[in-house]
Amino acid sequence: MPMKISLLGISGIKPGKHNIKDPRLDQADKLVEASKKTYAQVDVVGEEGAVDADLILVDRNYRADLILKDLEFVETRLSRTPPEAEKAVLEKIKTLLENDRFISQAGLSPEEVKTVAIHSFATNKPIVVAEGTEEAEELVLRAFLDSGYISFLTVGGKENRAWAIRRGATAWEAAGAIHSDIQKGFIRAEITSFQDFVEAGGETQAKRAGKQRLETKNYVMQDYDLVNFRFNK
Repeated sequence: MPMKISLLGISGIKPGKHNIKDPRLDQADKLVEASKKTYAQVDVVGEEGAVDADLILVDRNYRADLILKDLEFVETRLSRTPPEAEKAVLEKIKTLLENDRFISQAGLSPEEVKTVAIHSFATNKPIVVAEGTEEAEELVLRAFLDSGYISFLTVGGKENRAWAIRRGATAWEAAGAIHSDIQKGFIRAEITSFQDFVEAGGETQAKRAGKQRLETKNYVMQDYDLVNFRFNK
């Protein structure tokens, strides 16, 4: 499923699918001939979709409101004498919020996250604060890059295309982003870093220069890796 961005107090961006117009795909498209160029996409939703969103894009005037909302909830919850484990995490969160920071910046351990997972905090997921001078496309791109998502590339033939995956995804998971059949039949991934691809002047040139690597399904994808999947059909 595409990454989902929820808008709060943002005008000028319409809900729906938006292309992630990363200039690196434009650069790749100049180096490798293909019939078309396809950007990675995100789903943009309104405030009502914030709970299920991967990221919240908020107007700077709403930033303080989000922090205050969470702080009021934490203070109310602490006043009701929660269990000690929960109290400890809430106290940590309270200090963070009082210092004008988001819960997503707290560096909570998996155990701490689980302890307060029942609460729907407003700032417990990535939040990007919009600046008034940014164009819509620039803002969506910045939100995507700050969201915990990255892209990888497939090039040549019918299409030069960027695919969105979560940061930390493996080559096997990336294969599934293209098609479940590629994931099921995964043999190996032929990987070229974007920098090597550009410096060599194209995919074929990078391969000739020995810059292409063979990786297994457990390889952790890097941002804008160029990939060719080998799989059993």
